[in-house]
Amino acid sequence: MVVRILIIGSTSSLCIALVPVLSSFAEVLTAGRKSGDIALDLTRISDSTYIPENLDVVINTSAHFGGDAFDDYKEALSVNVIGILNLINACKKANTKRIIHVSSIYSLLSPDSLYYSIYSISKKHADEIAWQFCSAYSMPLTVIRPSQIYGNDDSFRKHQPFFYTMVDKAENGENITIYGTNDAKRNYIHIDDLTAVISRIIQNQIYGIYQCAHTTNIALSEIANAAYKAFNRGGEVYFDEEKPNIEDNVFPEDVSLYEMIDYYPQISIEDGLKQIARYKQGMR
Repeated sequence: MVVRILIIGSTSSLCIALVPVLSSFAEVLTAGRKSGDIALDLTRISDSTYIPENLDVVINTSAHFGGDAFDDYKEALSVNVIGILNLINACKKANTKRIIHVSSIYSLLSPDSLYYSIYSISKKHADEIAWQFCSAYSMPLTVIRPSQIYGNDDSFRKHQPFFYTMVDKAENGENITIYGTNDAKRNYIHIDDLTAVISRIIQNQIYGIYQCAHTTNIALSEIANAAYKAFNRGGEVYFDEEKPNIEDNVFPEDVSLYEMIDYYPQISIEDGLKQIARYKQGMR
């Protein structure tokens, strides 16, 4: 029997990357406000909103990334919190068999973190509300919390600006400056690893709430040097000690999901940057 999957967030980088991966074993539809097989706005789901009956899986990849303005707060809550609640309720009415909600590792941030924001707050509340609502109605739910996602093309640039600035400078053989004296650590997961994880979650019928980060945290200078190596055009890393330090943003390791699906992230930052370099060279 063919597995039927609907991915919400048709224009998201994750949805675009997931479609060919999941299509290898399933019939895949997409939905979104601007494009997709089905027109769907998470903030305006009503009884007339069409979701196919008896889908095997609905995957939510939509998100609002917040901001500092009042309207940014409202939109983040509307999309990330009310939106997922609307979606789950619509799935309940359409007899969806299971839901996968792609959250963020930022949902684990505490108020004392410099990176705490309406995005992390709304993601945390969305996870909790989704879990509570699905539990109340015995709806199978998987919540995964990826770390910072990157890939070959520029669709990932918007949410990882400093990462791709380093890529640009390495491509041009320019020096890279890191503010302060702290060689801040980050955690990046390649889009190909993330799609592989989601594919295995579906095929192994994994339920629960899980982190989805790379098993290796990496310093900014290591990323810069790996980018220089990938492009082989020269350049050096400098620390501007007169500027404030950039703080670390990493989380305690949790590989419980990877143990369950027998798959760990395969793509190191060195290999990922080599992929980006090859992609850029092929675009010329």
